[in-house]
Amino acid sequence: MASKKRTFGATSSTSKGDKVKQELPESSLPWVEKYRPKTVEEVSYQEEVVNTLRASIESKNLPHLLFYGPPGTGKTSTILAIGRQLYGDLFKARVKELNASDERGINVVRTSIKSFAQVATSSATNSSGGAVPPYKLIILDEADSMTHDAQAALRRTMENFSKTTRFCLICNYVSRIIEPLASRCAKFRFKSLTEESMQERIKSICEKEGIKFTPKMGQVLSEVSGGDLRRAITLLQSAHSLYKEETTAESVFEIAGRVPSEVLEGLLAAAKSNKFDLLQGAVTETIGNGYPASQIITQLFDHVTESTELKDAQKGRIAEQLALTDKALQEGADEFLQLMSVFSNVMKELSSDT
Repeated sequence: MASKKRTFGATSSTSKGDKVKQELPESSLPWVEKYRPKTVEEVSYQEEVVNTLRASIESKNLPHLLFYGPPGTGKTSTILAIGRQLYGDLFKARVKELNASDERGINVVRTSIKSFAQVATSSATNSSGGAVPPYKLIILDEADSMTHDAQAALRRTMENFSKTTRFCLICNYVSRIIEPLASRCAKFRFKSLTEESMQERIKSICEKEGIKFTPKMGQVLSEVSGGDLRRAITLLQSAHSLYKEETTAESVFEIAGRVPSEVLEGLLAAAKSNKFDLLQGAVTETIGNGYPASQIITQLFDHVTESTELKDAQKGRIAEQLALTDKALQEGADEFLQLMSVFSNVMKELSSDT
């Protein structure tokens, strides 16, 4: 047991990389980390989750947890905030976090995770005098990427060491977590952030960073990020790094790589003309200007679903073609040919009455 304690002490000590990270000034941190919630109360738009977990934090009796939902909705931020509230300055000694960059096969579960989980901890107090729970916390980010064998091995580890360790699994798709593992956890679903809640957080960051916030900027960030607050904050920081105090909604739109609406309107106008040569010229010009076909497909889908000119049957056929094109582009198909295929089908549907 003495050797295990020495091993545990080695993993909890501050490495050279951690020291360098600690010495970095706050101004050099990515804004995603700089403005990461310090407590669960600061987590945006997840009231049901926060209210349920607050009682567990106060009683210091945390169950095994399973957080799932779209990216950028606060899953990792929530469990890190819980860890800081429970352990204080003992966070690094009591919490082990593994993310997608770590190997998470069955061997890691049998060695690294098991060795950390099986070492018992005694009651302690942090520097502020608060009592620390007598168990450790293991966070497995993107747990849905673990193999089934690794998940099965993890299930046994959770059973055997539940007295000394609590687990928090984080994933985007709960259906990829095996049922024996999911049934041992309290499940919490994180929702995509609304435009209102996202704008509130973005406005707060803008005030602290000296950026002039406008409702249009908040609307653009919400639109291009699709409810992903992490992506919205990263886009805002990228725009500010390039444009400084001249950061506007237009600059954010450009940084996000969105295709200007006039480009999409030009392609649709060529399709409505029912002239193949005109359509070919418009697609050739679009590709020549460097606009990504995948982004055009995404924006075309939004346009089609909101269109009042097309009937439901026409929208369905176009959407099916967009799905096939998106798959082909992901597999490395030629962008020019795929855009020609899509807008040729749009041209066909626009000339049809059914």
